[in-house]
Amino acid sequence: MKILRKTRFNGLRKAMQMSPEEIKEKIKKSELKGRGGSNFPTGEKIEMTMSREGVKKYIICNADEGEPGTFKDRFILKKNPLNVIEGMLIAARAINSEEGYIYLRGQYSYLKPNIEKAIQAAKKAMKKINITFNFHIIIGGGAYVCGDETAIIESIEGKRGNPRIKPPFPSRKGLFAMPTLVDNVETLANLPLIFTDKNWNDNWRLFCISGDVRKPGVYELPLGIPLKKAIQMARPKNKIKAIYFGCYGGCIPYDENLILDCEPIRKKGAMLASSLILVDETRNILDISAIISKFFEFESCGQCTPCREGNIRVLELLQKISLGKAKRKDLKLLEELCGVIGDTSLCGLGQSSVNHIMKEFKYFKNEFQEKLK
Repeated sequence: MKILRKTRFNGLRKAMQMSPEEIKEKIKKSELKGRGGSNFPTGEKIEMTMSREGVKKYIICNADEGEPGTFKDRFILKKNPLNVIEGMLIAARAINSEEGYIYLRGQYSYLKPNIEKAIQAAKKAMKKINITFNFHIIIGGGAYVCGDETAIIESIEGKRGNPRIKPPFPSRKGLFAMPTLVDNVETLANLPLIFTDKNWNDNWRLFCISGDVRKPGVYELPLGIPLKKAIQMARPKNKIKAIYFGCYGGCIPYDENLILDCEPIRKKGAMLASSLILVDETRNILDISAIISKFFEFESCGQCTPCREGNIRVLELLQKISLGKAKRKDLKLLEELCGVIGDTSLCGLGQSSVNHIMKEFKYFKNEFQEKLK
């Protein structure tokens, strides 16, 4: 795998020979996009953080991987944490930061010794090239909402991990009210490769394939390949009916002619994520919907009413439909409620919590209607 290629701080050494502006331009030219789900250009995020001069700045590595069916960051931190640490140092050079935090999901606490070992190796390399950077590892409590960059900031500051209203964005006012660069594990791990691999290409991504397959796991694949090819690698147990792009990306019917890329999947109404959860024809979509809705109901931080109360009601309606006790008006109410939750929730968790239901209604509504009185 390209992502496991150890650069042994050669990327950092090359970056140290460049000005912050040159580093930023190289990253922008690479077209590296955030791997945490936003797909936001990394170079632009760095540029936004650089624009605040004369103040202390922070870097946060978002290792709070809580999306069901997603485990690529755990894979990187286990197999190649050195590149993540080196990526933080390259980003630090660009924005002129001397302090950073690795926010590690509570369930991943067993990876902390691995990361600490990588930090010690980094300190030796830093000493040789005369740079200073302080690392801190924060173990999260396991709240899915802390995948949000502002909720991470609140948690590191010792507060309840609730998302902030944006703007201001972290690049302007983040950790301790200072400009902060928040990037995902995979994003940071790619930074050293950009400086050392002439053939580096943003099209190569990590995908977690799971569900009704015999070989679930992390697959490194280029965008643009047939979706059928990616799925065959995981060896489906039966004929695939639907693909869920994590919990937040929605779902679509399986189409073997579809291309694994953002735009074709967006045209289908879903959002390409790093997680492909395959559902075969032995499953009922209503059952899958209830499982995902239970996750969002449990993980809601409770800060805003639409998400806090709405997801409880969504789960109640799904259970009512599943038990065969619902009428057509309940299905209509569920659809209307999902629209309100998606439009009015404060953060990405609430806004995306009903994506799967909206797409299930679009493509698999008959499986809901079959359960009505």
